[in-house]
Amino acid sequence: MSPAPTPHRRRPPRAARAALALVPLLGVGALAACGGPAASASKGAPVRVTLGAANGTKTVQAGDKLQVSAAGGSLTKVVVTDPKGRRLPGGLGDGGRVWTSHEPTAPDTRYSVAAEARNARGGTNEVKESLTTAKADKLNKVVLSPGSQGAVVGIAQPVSITFDFPVTDRAAVEKHLKVTTDNGTPGAWGWVKDWSGKDRVDWRPKEYWKPGTKVGLRADLNGVDSGGGRYFAKDYDLNFTIGAGHVIKVDLDSKRLTFTENGKEVKTMPFSAGRPDAQHSTWTGVFPLMAKEGTINMNSETVGLGDAYDKTVRDSMKLTDSGTYAHAAPWNAGKVGRVNDSSGCIGLTDADADWLYARVRVGDPFEVTGSSVRGRAAENNGLGDWMVDWTQWQKKSAFPSST
Repeated sequence: MSPAPTPHRRRPPRAARAALALVPLLGVGALAACGGPAASASKGAPVRVTLGAANGTKTVQAGDKLQVSAAGGSLTKVVVTDPKGRRLPGGLGDGGRVWTSHEPTAPDTRYSVAAEARNARGGTNEVKESLTTAKADKLNKVVLSPGSQGAVVGIAQPVSITFDFPVTDRAAVEKHLKVTTDNGTPGAWGWVKDWSGKDRVDWRPKEYWKPGTKVGLRADLNGVDSGGGRYFAKDYDLNFTIGAGHVIKVDLDSKRLTFTENGKEVKTMPFSAGRPDAQHSTWTGVFPLMAKEGTINMNSETVGLGDAYDKTVRDSMKLTDSGTYAHAAPWNAGKVGRVNDSSGCIGLTDADADWLYARVRVGDPFEVTGSSVRGRAAENNGLGDWMVDWTQWQKKSAFPSST
């Protein structure tokens, strides 16, 4: 008698591959996503994790928060990273069935997503996907000052960020800005409208910088809404060093300018400042040197003074946006040190202007004191942060402090 045939045992069916659901809470725009095979559950049916959007379309735009959801089990881990390897922070909720990002996504950014899930019987599966968010319809850009990486600047130079378009959500922007120093220099952000009417935020120290201080700015603005749906599309970094302690003291009454370095007087020179009337007198206040412009043409019509002058001027050192400079003024040689008779600038002899121009650097403070019909310049007329006392300056932050 032949032995009975051995019955065939059926292999259990392979678990279905898992997919990933990334659900924007504010889904509008376009989403591109692609995924590879997922590991199957080792016990029982895998947790179903699907790719989709809250409104039923595959849409993730800048400003949307991501949400990963699971059916038939719970998520145990979700990691979302951008191309630089930075995580999009988030947390689990609803008993582990959803993971929601704490921050919005950035525009036109490819995110990598890795999720782990577990079913009721302890079976696990993993999913890896990637997606690219839509480009933002409206962008905001910035200009940084100092304007070059690794610059050496003066002790009054603020960290300054000027925006192309208005910033209506200042808190959202400011919380993504961070200034670091190598010696713990105290300082604060303050918002101003610059001379052209653009929004600007400056970080200035409580007192002049200590020479040699190394300063860094990190602006994590990529994906941040500056207000009205106008986004930033990149992050910004800036590093610079504070140079020697130059202070240029300008006394309108004595008509003498004194250059000091690290507290010591180095040279005193005569000058002729603005005529003592409401249209031409020289502004007073603290003016960080904005730029060294060399030989330029100065035309009074560009600053609202009619046809008073049209000259080629050398050793031009810019102090305000309204047109105040220190420069060589050979046409006024007979009045230098004797009479204030310029259209508002600080005019020096050729030799003294050459000497000063060779030594000053952007950010060095010109401290202008004495009699002036026009008085103190407005805080937005140049880099006028030092026109405001420390207590008032702190109130200009989106997060004001009284310390």
